[in-house]
Amino acid sequence: MSKKRIVVTGLGLVSCFGMDPDVYYERLLKGESGITAINQFPCEEFPTRFAGSIQDFEVDKYMDRKQARRVDPFIRYIMAAGKKALEHAQLPLDQLDQLDKTKCGIIVGSGMGGMSVFYDGTGTVLNKSFKRLTPFFVPYIITNMGGALLAIDLGFEGPNYSISTACATSNYSIVSAAEQIQNGNADLMICGGSEAPINPIGLAGFVAIKALSTRNDDPTKASRPWDTSRDGFVMGEGAGVLVLESLEHAQKRGAPILAEYLGGSTNCDAHHMTDPKEDGSGVATCMEEALKQAGVQKGDVNYVNAHATSTLAGDLCEIRALKRVFNDHYKNLKVNSTKSMIGHCLGAAGGLEAIATVKAIQTNMLHPTINIENPEPELDGVDIVANEAKPLDVKVAISNSFGFGGHNSTLVFAPFKK
Repeated sequence: MSKKRIVVTGLGLVSCFGMDPDVYYERLLKGESGITAINQFPCEEFPTRFAGSIQDFEVDKYMDRKQARRVDPFIRYIMAAGKKALEHAQLPLDQLDQLDKTKCGIIVGSGMGGMSVFYDGTGTVLNKSFKRLTPFFVPYIITNMGGALLAIDLGFEGPNYSISTACATSNYSIVSAAEQIQNGNADLMICGGSEAPINPIGLAGFVAIKALSTRNDDPTKASRPWDTSRDGFVMGEGAGVLVLESLEHAQKRGAPILAEYLGGSTNCDAHHMTDPKEDGSGVATCMEEALKQAGVQKGDVNYVNAHATSTLAGDLCEIRALKRVFNDHYKNLKVNSTKSMIGHCLGAAGGLEAIATVKAIQTNMLHPTINIENPEPELDGVDIVANEAKPLDVKVAISNSFGFGGHNSTLVFAPFKK
């Protein structure tokens, strides 16, 4: 069997920079920071009081208002991002009957699921009575419900499930969606991730493991991957999804082709609950396999959208992995971190970064990694696109995401060529 070609035809997101992929990328190119003080709940006593929060989000156009009030925010984000992605793919919601819906699927995951519904429900049981708990409690905390409700609205009857691999969730979902198309189970897939962790329990959990920056005096400077003064990551939230289609299906309906998905890979460090292997060997193996699956030479890769969270250990493990994989070609790469501006969106991070990668391919412009004042010596001269955007004729791009539990994932994209 010949390998099917898979293309990206739509982008959908909910982010601290809004819901328009073009505006999102324009703000990234400008080097803006979306990190602000948390105002969703009182957090004066917390050592971290800022995040990449969603502002002025309206879901009315994409979800029944009554249901929207009930569901967890991570579900609202999926509903909006998924439908926006279809519109971006020139599939208006009132014209979906042109599709064979038995061959249209959804794989959208979440690292943490319905944390706000869980938090509020626990408070109800503890402070009032179990009898007062909403019957929607279980449906709205489980990670599959966002994709399920989206499918119900759209009538998509193809493959539908969620993946939860912490901060690698979106990439795992995209790899799995591509496999569904490759195996002939689907012609079109909505895939990516969503996360809404900015609530008291979410913030407290990451505070407890001392993972977060405490730069409260200047939050916009807090996310600083590869800078020697970094002191932890910054929480973010939102959703990022792609519409993937087989090339044949996309061309038959005259779809806009934004980029080509060449391949991807997932694996596990099998090392530690939260820390990656120091030498980056697990990550390196994942990238090697992704390039093999994609059928591209290492020398063709010239752009890496890095996981780069602004943590002391993780940032350099990825750099060591890039050196292992690319050897002498390493210094020819341009490597940047989207998280320096929008924070770490956990299960949604890979989706939002895949969108940034596709936009880089479309525009031939790379957004900066901001807040670089004193880069780590171990970078060894690689261009991390420090502080200002740079032009690049992207040949082949990879986007990395890694998660607690040792979950590694790599996606490979390139400009579409007939």
